[in-house]
Amino acid sequence: MEYLGYFASIIIGISLGLIGGGGSILTIPILVYLFKVNPDQATSYSLFIVGLTALFGSYSHYKMGNLKLKSALYFAVPSVISILIIREVIFPQIASTIFSIASYSVSKDFLIMIVFSILMITAAISMIKKNQSEIKSTETNYTQLSIIGFLVGIVTGFLGAGGGFLIIPALLFFAKLPMKQAVGTSLLIITINSSIGFGGDLYIGTPIDYTFLLGVSGMALLGMFIGSQLSKKIDGAKLKPLFGWFVLVMGFYIITKEVLF
Repeated sequence: MEYLGYFASIIIGISLGLIGGGGSILTIPILVYLFKVNPDQATSYSLFIVGLTALFGSYSHYKMGNLKLKSALYFAVPSVISILIIREVIFPQIASTIFSIASYSVSKDFLIMIVFSILMITAAISMIKKNQSEIKSTETNYTQLSIIGFLVGIVTGFLGAGGGFLIIPALLFFAKLPMKQAVGTSLLIITINSSIGFGGDLYIGTPIDYTFLLGVSGMALLGMFIGSQLSKKIDGAKLKPLFGWFVLVMGFYIITKEVLF
């Protein structure tokens, strides 16, 4: 299963390189089901893998002139605040077993995977739906952009997900960015969010297997390189619906596996 996991890690990078999101949606299931990492720890690992991969992707988009720093900062600063609140204050306080009814108990790991699967299904639906990729208005609503940033930070903090599938629409509709600039700016925001989240985990002493983590990250970076090259020839927006159907199936698979098995 590990070989399959390393191969699947390439897809994380390809997704980030092509459509500016979706990588973290795949990272948690890959870590939990293929590498058998505990879901709690998988959220930390996901932050590192996605953050490092997005860093290289954002640099590639910087060279192409696709980064909008002001929009990224208005989004990222409130996002970082909510990430730190969730990961350093709230998340450690959640008990391993949340509640029990007779012989049935709901664990923290179970809750993480169920909430994540619901998030996957929601993200998949947004990817499948046809959205307008270019916005004619040029006035950026920085207040709404910051509010969305704070909310995305909650998702990133709890699930270790970069939130690219939420960041892209926010940049399109509130920052009024064209699709390619939204993708590049999204990668920069994911880099900032994930780095801060992972740094917070190191601060509170989360155990990290760096050899394993760097191996998976290396494969994801290979995927990012492939995705960045493909993005020059393929419109990522056209691939979103196909990727969305894949994520949708995975979301229902996780719910079925967690509830029935």
